[in-house]
Parts: sequence; structure tokens; C-alpha cells
Amino acid sequence: MAVRVRPLNHMEQNEVNCVRVMEGGMVVVLDPNKMEGGQEEDYLRQNRSREKRYAFDHAFDENASQHDIYMATTEKLLGGIMDGFNASCFAYGATGAGKTYTMLGNTSQPGCMVLTVGELFKRITSADSKAYRVYLTYLEVYNENIRDLLNPTTGYLDLREDPVKGICVAGITEFTTATVEETMELLHRGNLNRSVEPTKKNETSSRSHAVMQIMVEGKDKTPGLSESVRVGKLSMIDLAGSERASATDNRGARLVEGANINRSLLALGNCISSLGQQGGKGKFVPYRNSKLTRVLQESLGGNSLTAMLAALSPAASNYDETLSTLRYAARAKRSEEHTS
Repeated sequence: MAVRVRPLNHMEQNEVNCVRVMEGGMVVVLDPNKMEGGQEEDYLRQNRSREKRYAFDHAFDENASQHDIYMATTEKLLGGIMDGFNASCFAYGATGAGKTYTMLGNTSQPGCMVLTVGELFKRITSADSKAYRVYLTYLEVYNENIRDLLNPTTGYLDLREDPVKGICVAGITEFTTATVEETMELLHRGNLNRSVEPTKKNETSSRSHAVMQIMVEGKDKTPGLSESVRVGKLSMIDLAGSERASATDNRGARLVEGANINRSLLALGNCISSLGQQGGKGKFVPYRNSKLTRVLQESLGGNSLTAMLAALSPAASNYDETLSTLRYAARAKRSEEHTS
């Protein structure tokens, strides 16, 4: 569980910075109404603590690089993927907190997806004893509907449970890829088809959950009498922004989108909590409450590895959203501790 605090943007330069990153993965959030120059208007909150503390595995301030984030999160998942395990990495946070930048980055500062794919192919190239095949899918969950971002003409797709592949999306296009450049080209093409709309917080706000799944098939180059194939799946998810409707002035279609986004995020949180209780053994896990959790079922439960990155805005105007994000992340962290 990692937390990243982005710098104040051009619209927040005159605002108070209310988030502090301490050593040891500690994040402190100060109430802007109780900081110097602030005015507490709510009488019932006047005597409450002026700061809240949360502890995580890793906490990064605005000076952290994309490579620092990658090394603390997805780099640790690659070994398991090549050995046939499933893994997932989530970017969670409010609209405009820096989720998409952290996952995708830009040309000069590539994000976790780019760095992970690059390292994966580097390890595959250096593997002497095994031959690997890599293919990927890229989809979005928008208003509880699934759409193929690499082939959007197929329309909305259905989920199926295959006896061999497990949970899969019927009709989704699987692209075989052999280089980082091919993979990034597919990723860029898919992002152009993603559902984005302007909101008060972000002019290009992502209104859907984007899920890139990379499947790695590995087998021995010199098999014996029986050939065994191990398949590992890496799911990298750029979640849609989580915030109250009043924070973005959403109306009409945007309000419906926000309701579905929060519904799937709640379902994801409930699944993580259920899995954390006694390792999920003998406990009902509500995967079917959302298309998002159903798609990711095999990458959340069982012998899978999960990394979550919470993106925060330090601006005083985002104080409530920041607290909400930290509570969600702390809940996931507690579930992880119960599992271990």
C-alpha cells in the first residue's frame, strides 16, 4: 500500500498545503480551518484534533519520481507473474489527484504501466530456460458496462466463466505483443477511446475504470515427456475519480456516471475487506456486486499479489476528498495486515 501526494497545480497556487509526508510511511493531514489564518465556522468541530495520521507501507511527497513509485509497487509483482501467479495494481483517488499520470505518465516521465512493461520484456529476453508468449487486453468499465478500448466497434461486452480461462470477457480482442513499443502503441490507442468528460475538478476527467491485463505464458524450451505451461496475469487499473457530486457540480449524465463509479469503488473496497478477513477462507466475497470486481476476481483472490497506490491532492479545497481517499487506503491496508 503506497500513497503519493502530488504538487499544487496552477489552480491551487494560492491555497494552503494541508498534507505532510513523514518518514516511515506516515501521512499527516491538517485541518485547513485550524491552520494559521484559518477560521473554524462549525462550532461542533472547534475542539476536535487539528490533524489526522495514517500509516502505510510507502508514502511519497511531491518530489518523488515515477521510478520511485514503480520500484515500490509494480516492480515487486513481476517475479510472480513470470512464475504463473496473478497480480494487480490499482491507482485510487479523487479526480485530478494524479492517478492517470502515475499509471501512464508522459514521454519524459513514463508511468508505472510503461516501466512495468519495459522491465517485463527485459526479463523475458534474458530468460534462457523458458520461452514466453505475451498478449494483452485493454478494456474499460463505464456505467457498469464493459467496452473493448482496442476495438470499440464491438460495443458492450458480456462476462463469461470459461472452464479453462476462468472469468473472461466474451468477444474481447487479444493482441500478441513482443516489444515495449508495440505494447505502448496499443496502450496509447486504447486511451484515445476511453470515456472522458470535463468536470469542475478536471477538464479531461476519466469517467471509467481502465483495466489493462497482460497475460504471460511460460514453458520450458526443452520440455520432457509432458509439457507444462504456466500463465500469469498482470492487471493494471486506472480507477475513475472518487469524489462527492457536490465537489464537481455534476448534473445529469455526469451525476449518473459518478453514482456508478462510487458503486464499483465501494464493491472493490468490500471485496478487499472480505478477502482480508481470515485470508478470505470461508468468507463470502461479493465479486458479483460490480463488473469491475468480477473482471478482477482472479487477480484479487487466491494466490495473487496486489499493490494499491492512493493519489492525493494537498490543496485545502480537496481536504474532504483527501480524507476519504486515505480512509479507503487505510481500510485496504488493514485488510492486507489481516491476510498476512
